[in-house]
Amino acid sequence: MNIEQRHSTLQHSGVNEAEVSKLFRNTYSLLALTLAFSALVAFTSMSLNLPHPGLIITLVGFYGLLFLTTKMRNSGWGLVCIFAFTGFLGYTLGPILNAYLSMPNGGSLVTMALGMTALVFFSLSAYAILTRKDFSFLSGFIMAGFVVLLCAVVASFFIQMSGLQLAISAGFVLFSSAVILYQTSAIVHGGEDNYIMATITLFVSIYNLFLSLLQLLGIFSSND
Repeated sequence: MNIEQRHSTLQHSGVNEAEVSKLFRNTYSLLALTLAFSALVAFTSMSLNLPHPGLIITLVGFYGLLFLTTKMRNSGWGLVCIFAFTGFLGYTLGPILNAYLSMPNGGSLVTMALGMTALVFFSLSAYAILTRKDFSFLSGFIMAGFVVLLCAVVASFFIQMSGLQLAISAGFVLFSSAVILYQTSAIVHGGEDNYIMATITLFVSIYNLFLSLLQLLGIFSSND
């Protein structure tokens, strides 16, 4: 490699590093803002004691706003859509939190689930960033996990078993953890270049992780 080629390679590497750093800043800044907004909406929902919208409205709202955000990801409307999406999830979270807080040890369960969620997210993100390991190999596991969990969730509507609910919650913890590693690695290695999509993927992973840990803690607590 001659001097000009080496200079071009180093310059290209520097541009890539700058782009990755910018993507990280944009992603985590937007993630912090959406988490704060979702928490505010959840608090409002709890304070007003709003009812849960139900399964059908939740699914339509989730996938409808997710599709809209994906469609608008390259425009300014993408930011409006992602706040609508995360705000909607915050609204659905309010009634769930009220149900847990009505339990004798509900406050400690919610606090513990929040702490564990933060610990898992920051630990996995830091590991993927510091080691710069490529976790693209998890794509197959994530796809298979999505299909299995979807089938298990559908089955849970017809089969009322505490063991099945426990397995689903544990499965979502593993699934969400894998997605966090995969998405963070994709940002590091250039597999993801849109901060809105990176943010929404991480947000949904955190949301599912928190709910799954809360449900697991609730199940174990009720068995004491």
